[in-house]
Amino acid sequence: MAAVAGVTGPAGGAGEATAPVRVLIVDDDALVRAGLSMILGGLPDLRVVGEAADGGEVPAAIAAYAPDVVLMDIRMPRVDGLTATEALRARPHPPEVLVLTTFDADEQVLRALRAGAAGFLLKDTPPAEIVRAVRRVAAGEATLSPTVTRTLIDHVTAAAPGRTGPDPRRERALRLLDGLSERERQVAVALGQGRSNAEIAGELFMSVATVKAYVSRLLTRLDLNNRVQVALLVHDADLA
Repeated sequence: MAAVAGVTGPAGGAGEATAPVRVLIVDDDALVRAGLSMILGGLPDLRVVGEAADGGEVPAAIAAYAPDVVLMDIRMPRVDGLTATEALRARPHPPEVLVLTTFDADEQVLRALRAGAAGFLLKDTPPAEIVRAVRRVAAGEATLSPTVTRTLIDHVTAAAPGRTGPDPRRERALRLLDGLSERERQVAVALGQGRSNAEIAGELFMSVATVKAYVSRLLTRLDLNNRVQVALLVHDADLA
């Protein structure tokens, strides 16, 4: 199959041999599945191993194809992608999930991110960006910058009615963040403010490698999957 225009293989030295990233596509639209298969299927480091047309088919597809990354549509007629993502991320050693949506500010997307999705892609995302997103997720990185996460949160919460009384989510977030060291807390708040690793390094007088180590430590201590969830936690605590 011919490569998609603007999409190239990963950089790597001669003789390097790594197994292709295994991708499962879950979408009720056959044309969307075909388009994504075409985009991803012509690259040596990515392999579309299977497709599913509904969230209810995901458990069997995971067992059959053992994907590394799942491209998950949010809106499907029987079992939606949110329900499927929550169930999938609750499994031991789950694959990473990239949510597919037609909206960039949607409460269901926010819920999927809280459940552990590594990010989201709009269905009109250019092919080269889709490929980069899949590669980043497979490498253990979120495909959604904290800045975009903040925009999403602000849009959704602005449309929500005002809260009164105790807020269990805020109380939980504050409790978790109070258990961090001062430096860990500073890094967490910076993530919630949309700072990149390089920006955090400059502000806190650290090396980028040290910032990455702190982010990894935060994920372990807070029992979270990615930096997007750290940003969400900081937002819940009203610290960003």
